[in-house]
Amino acid sequence: MSQPGAATGAAADTETETAPGARAWYMVVVCMVLYVLSQLDRQIITMLIQPIRADLQISDTQFSFIQGLAFALFYGLMGIPIARLADSRSRPLIIVCGVAVWSIATAACGLARNFWQLFAARMAVGTGEAALSPATYSMIADAFPRTKLGLALGVYSLGAFIGSGLALFIGGIVIEWSIAIGPQTLPLMGIVKPWQLTMMIVGAPGLLLATVFLLTVRDPARKGGVQDFSVAAVKAYVATHRRAFLAHYLGFSFLALAFFALLFWAPAYLFRNYGLSPKEAGTYLGSIVLVANSAGVLSSGMLSDYLTRHGHVDAALRSAIVGGLGVMLPAALFSSASGLWHTLALLAVAMYFASFPLATSAVALQVMAPNRMRAQVTSLFYLALNIIGITGGATSVALCTDYLFRDEQLVGYSMSLVAIVGALAGILLLAGGLKYYRATAQRLM
Repeated sequence: MSQPGAATGAAADTETETAPGARAWYMVVVCMVLYVLSQLDRQIITMLIQPIRADLQISDTQFSFIQGLAFALFYGLMGIPIARLADSRSRPLIIVCGVAVWSIATAACGLARNFWQLFAARMAVGTGEAALSPATYSMIADAFPRTKLGLALGVYSLGAFIGSGLALFIGGIVIEWSIAIGPQTLPLMGIVKPWQLTMMIVGAPGLLLATVFLLTVRDPARKGGVQDFSVAAVKAYVATHRRAFLAHYLGFSFLALAFFALLFWAPAYLFRNYGLSPKEAGTYLGSIVLVANSAGVLSSGMLSDYLTRHGHVDAALRSAIVGGLGVMLPAALFSSASGLWHTLALLAVAMYFASFPLATSAVALQVMAPNRMRAQVTSLFYLALNIIGITGGATSVALCTDYLFRDEQLVGYSMSLVAIVGALAGILLLAGGLKYYRATAQRLM
């Protein structure tokens, strides 16, 4: 059976190894800023766990559905048709529409009065954010040569950790300020509690940034001609190379499960076990995310580029495996550490290695498929990532805490258990798929 795009694969990705220009790097930086905003809007809720649980009278497991499932479900499902558009239509316009949707939806979270209203608003946040990364990955792959792709995607991926760090920093400050001024009565909205006001504040800047993006970023020329691939052709291509795609989709998703288990529940762990205030927890965790995770994602991108230059076609997967190996020991130890500083030090090491797969998962996808199906295969990855990584990372920890350990003070043990299992599964899946990934990537070189 002939492979979709096989005839054009080599031509599609033949590229001149020239240094990318200022416009290409500007695009990366602006997309990174939008990624920062998306992570801020996505992660701020982790700092609000205590007041939301108290106000809405919900358990850790119910909160995990708001934190993970509500967002991830529509992020994953809506990413597929949006990515289809990104493979053939204006990618900047698609991104701008997504930013507008998630910003309005984040502010709407502040209007929620019960579990289901907040669940619905979080689904809308996921729908908007589904537009950003597949379209951005596709644009960056068209603007940079393959040997520079790891660093470019690493810089973009910094937005995840800058945004998460700011969510922790800003979240702690805004929450304490909101608590200090107390509930407010706003026109048409009635009484707004501090956690609701926080959601409204962080959702506000998105429309301004969307306008700047629309006016200043151009869609780069697509490499490999103008051939469009039908949905059936994409499915056939993925099916033909299913061992490589399954190893990638599942391996990176389980590594993400380890990462999100730590990221989502670290604030609750510090609140419950060390009695920290939101501002204190936000300062400590924000510093870890900004420094350790940012260093990790840049390190993995540079390691991937280094291995690529030395002839390793599977460099992206190798780099991710290094991260998975590195995260296991500190993730196992932090929940039993004696004292706050030992705990934070171990969390920092775990977070550094847990961030390795973020950039390398994107690098790997860009060399696994012809140009005009890149966004679509990326959206399929994000479906798996959201179901296994985000939903699994949030809910599996909550389930362990509620039903295995039966004590919310033991959330740290739940985090350690889930992170170890996720990292080990990811390592084994990626290692088992190396030869299949190499075969797929070499067909397009």
